Amino acid sequence: MKKVLIVDDSPAETKLMTAYLQDAGYWPVSIQDPTRLEQAIDIEHPSLILLDVVMPQRNGFQACRELKAHAEYGHIPVVMVTSKSTESDKFWARQQGADGYVAKPFTAADLVGEVRRFIG
Repeated sequence: MKKVLIVDDSPAETKLMTAYLQDAGYWPVSIQDPTRLEQAIDIEHPSLILLDVVMPQRNGFQACRELKAHAEYGHIPVVMVTSKSTESDKFWARQQGADGYVAKPFTAADLVGEVRRFIG
């Protein structure tokens, strides 16, 4: 079972993504503090990361940029899951190294489809 790390400060959004991923046969794990992202990767070894953008202390764009520049973490697909849905937001996400993008609100098909695109 492939593990997906959810990084979102909203418990409601995390719970929704967890339910959708479990129903699709994935093993979701989550954190709400983006400053613990690298620690969570070291512990959980996820196949993919779902990353919110608007979070306190460390925004998702910054976290994505830092992950993609990291020698050990840069290969992990990162999908931004965010309420920021303009074309400029999507462009900026790609510039930071994001592999995929899901705009909130999303359906199960939106989320799972994007996850499947990268890890089957």
